[in-house]
Amino acid sequence: MLLDTTLSFIGSGAMAEAMIKGILTEKLIAPRAVTDNRAAARHGHIVVLSVKPQTVPKVLPEICPELEPDDLVISIVAGTPISVLRRELNIRKLVRAMPNTPGQVGQGITVWTATPEVDELGRRQAQAILSALGREINVNDEGDLDRATALSGTGPAYVFLFMEALIDAGVHMGFSRRVAQELVYQTIEGSVAIARETGVHPVELRNRVTSPGGTTAEALYQLEKGGLRTVISRAVWAAYQRSKSLGELAEK
Repeated sequence: MLLDTTLSFIGSGAMAEAMIKGILTEKLIAPRAVTDNRAAARHGHIVVLSVKPQTVPKVLPEICPELEPDDLVISIVAGTPISVLRRELNIRKLVRAMPNTPGQVGQGITVWTATPEVDELGRRQAQAILSALGREINVNDEGDLDRATALSGTGPAYVFLFMEALIDAGVHMGFSRRVAQELVYQTIEGSVAIARETGVHPVELRNRVTSPGGTTAEALYQLEKGGLRTVISRAVWAAYQRSKSLGELAEK
């Protein structure tokens, strides 16, 4: 599917490096390196855009003349909608994707969408490339990428903050930071494993470990009293609104 295809990366951030590592590990394509964006775009049948959003106005006009009409462009640039890519690159076969940082260790989740001009082969190629970061979900509505930005794209930051708070609480009780970290890391990892492997809804899983009048019930009461659900909901909604506004600015 990819062995006879030249794959070029424009930009070399952490996510691009993770994608390249995954592709090479799976032996999906043979490595070859150039350092010039124009040369990379010229030789690539599939071009992956992984530059920082602020460099997009400079990079797109630079590579546009080098692209062929039948090239497939995959963008993992945050906040740059397909309409901008189509306008600035004059390319019809476009995939826009929103990966997240766990992709750096092959445990990410990427939400992606494609223009109607991307054929079945192009979709399978995009799927193979994005799978190098972990799991992937294809959607038809580009608006889902703004929603994914707020939920899974920004999500690791929410989890890290929660982990930090738990670790600090453990240290406050008297654990060493090393022990508190290990307890929190394994607890979160194990909880995700139970939820995924059993398929049981989190509400039921939470009820199973909450005895009436017990320690868990008391802790959950304090979390609900503090408005944890409301704060999380507001945070995700704020991220969603910000993602949409960045896309609207990019279109102007």
